[in-house]
Amino acid sequence: MDLVDRKILAILQQDAALPVAEIASRVGLSQTPCWRRIQRMEAAGTILRRVVLLDPDAIGLGLTVFVEIQTGDHSDEWLLRFARLVTDLPEVMEVYRMAGEVDYLLRIAITNMAAYDEFYRKLIAMLPLKNVTSRFAMERVKYTTAFPVPMPAK
Repeated sequence: MDLVDRKILAILQQDAALPVAEIASRVGLSQTPCWRRIQRMEAAGTILRRVVLLDPDAIGLGLTVFVEIQTGDHSDEWLLRFARLVTDLPEVMEVYRMAGEVDYLLRIAITNMAAYDEFYRKLIAMLPLKNVTSRFAMERVKYTTAFPVPMPAK
C-alpha cells in the first residue's frame, strides 16, 4: 500500500459517497486508476464495506451502555455460543474479548433505562455469567469510525 492508497483510504473514511472523480482529483490521479485502486483495496479486504453513519438520538437510540462481562467458563463451546448469541442481539453495537479482569466488553445502543433492563434480563438468561457490570454514558465527547491511516515518512 503506497501513499496514494493511504490518502484514498483517509478520504473514503471521511465521506465514502464522494464521486471517484473527486477522490482522484484530491490524490492526483485520473478517475480510472483511482477506481482501480479502490476496487483492489475492496478485493483485498482493506475496505470492508461502505456505510451511512446515523445520529443515535435522531433515531431514538440515545442511551449508550458499556457492559462488562466476566464469565466462569472459558471453554471453546461457551465462547462460540456467547459470540453467536450476542452477535444476534440488535442492541449490541460492538463486542470485544478482553484481557484482564473483564472477559468481554459490549457497547449497547438503546432507547432508555427500561429497555436496557429488558436487554439485561435477556442477556443474563442466555448463558451463565459470573458478573455483569453496566456503565452508562452521560455524554459522547468524541466519536469517529475513521482510523488514523499512517502515512509513510517523506
